[in-house]
Amino acid sequence: MKTINIKAGDFSLKARLEEELAPKTCALFLSLLPYKERIIHVKWSGEGCWIPLGETDFGVSYENATSYPAPGQFILYPGGFSETEILLAYGGVNFTSKMGQLAGNHFLTITEGQENLAELGKKVLWHGAQNIEFSL
Repeated sequence: MKTINIKAGDFSLKARLEEELAPKTCALFLSLLPYKERIIHVKWSGEGCWIPLGETDFGVSYENATSYPAPGQFILYPGGFSETEILLAYGGVNFTSKMGQLAGNHFLTITEGQENLAELGKKVLWHGAQNIEFSL
């Protein structure tokens, strides 16, 4: 089991890579590390933050897909009906867009620091985009 270190805003988190459930998505994500970006608050999905990736095509299809990630779960939407994105649920999420219901590959789960997710989400909502960095 691989552990991913995450620095999001002012918070340090650790996460488990879900390699058995989403092997292709996890292999893709590992190839991107270290990965630095910014997260913004979701528009339609509820209590979540996302990394918009536009028309990026990673060549990954659906595996372990969900429309309802639990708090602390990251999903990768591989694109198609809406833009490609990575989403982190910090509370209740019904993954959707202006195009309607979506599903993304659950590939990463927070294992340490989950108690800070609501505060991170509120910070992103009220203070704007926050830096996020993933590393081994």
